Amino acid sequence: MTPSSPRILIVGGVAAGMSAASRAQRQNPDARITVYDRGDYVSYGACGLPYVLGGDVDGWDALVARTPGQMRARGIGVRLRHEVTGLDPAAGTLTVLDRDAGRTLTEPYDRLLLATGVSALRPDWAQTGLGGVHVLREIPDGQAIEASLKGASRAVVVGGGYIGIELTEALRSRGLSVVMLEKAPEIAGRGLDTGNQRRVREELERNGVDVRCGTSVEGLTGRDGRVTGVQTSGGLVRADLVIVAVGVRPNVGLAKAAGVRLGKTGAVAVNIRQETNVAGIYAAGDNTETIHRVTRRKVHIPLGLTANRMGRIAGVNMAGGDATFPGIVGTSIFKFFGLGAARTGLTQAEADALGLKALSVDVKSTDHAGYYKDAQPIHVRLTGEVGTGRLLGAQLIGCRESIKRVDVVAALLGQRADVQALFDADLAYAPPFSGVWDVLLVAADKLKRELYL
Repeated sequence: MTPSSPRILIVGGVAAGMSAASRAQRQNPDARITVYDRGDYVSYGACGLPYVLGGDVDGWDALVARTPGQMRARGIGVRLRHEVTGLDPAAGTLTVLDRDAGRTLTEPYDRLLLATGVSALRPDWAQTGLGGVHVLREIPDGQAIEASLKGASRAVVVGGGYIGIELTEALRSRGLSVVMLEKAPEIAGRGLDTGNQRRVREELERNGVDVRCGTSVEGLTGRDGRVTGVQTSGGLVRADLVIVAVGVRPNVGLAKAAGVRLGKTGAVAVNIRQETNVAGIYAAGDNTETIHRVTRRKVHIPLGLTANRMGRIAGVNMAGGDATFPGIVGTSIFKFFGLGAARTGLTQAEADALGLKALSVDVKSTDHAGYYKDAQPIHVRLTGEVGTGRLLGAQLIGCRESIKRVDVVAALLGQRADVQALFDADLAYAPPFSGVWDVLLVAADKLKRELYL
């Protein structure tokens, strides 16, 4: 390697991989950068997949941010349908299968990024080979679901997490009857506390979704090679289409085989520069763990902004710069019919599980001045630490635009601020946007009094 023109290879061409490639090229225009991806697409917004199916986004191509041709025009090599099958850190080489040509290549590198993402979990009962059974992680998954929608009238979504919830709305908008199966007592269990979980379920049910919690899947039934139903602990549920949305796992096989250390979360362990324990190898994106800025513990929370940010940091450093990733506070948001839910930091349940002495308050108000037309309800749950007054987290449920207030709390959590700092925040006010005392300020005032009594 010459210092001015390192050869940078990137495995994985979606959020983290392409962010890294772009940032590395800007950092060092002389760097020789090549991205390998086993699929047919790079640089697209995977979070938009349910909205293409639901008709809110006009086609799969609308999700593509940069085409391979556009990236090549910037001096970044892109190799689609190239699957990396081996990694030799001692030799500094990748083994790559060109799936179209049917040949294997050996590619040297000076710096390597593993941006291999996650795969959707497929329980044993889902691996039957029956048509009409799907997961949703990539554009081809969405296209396969689109094909299965033709002639279908009954859908089952297995799993009540964010993706499952978003898919119920997409399928209902296409005119299908939808049953959601969740083995836990409530849906959205990992992101919200019990009361807010119930609010999400009630909104789904108001919009015709048959939500069945406490129900486990035992198998599938089929006829002529196509799924006809889901056998559950509560009996048979008939279906023309089944979408499995029970979680994801990080793709770490390549890293593990090369001696790259994995963290306790099962994802790739990195330092604040996105470097692994193996010299010259970086990792970024959904396959990688990071630090939670509230708990200071390592976590694996795959989210789009996190992946893009990790990729930028890795790109700068691989190209000779110096950048660090500060970690996350676990901010996420999703839409379900007429409402949205957002959370940041810790829920009360998460704080309890970590042994923190935490307390939460709930406030219901309106998203703007109650006397102004079209004011809509908004629910805020705010969590703080007893004794220190430290802000720990927030959850919001309301109309879509109103819950972006979560970003105020997320910004303060990143600074390890206390509840008083939120109460003291100089938030904007006008009747079309909020009450004079915004609901966040009301919640902070209530929590402050509870914590400090």
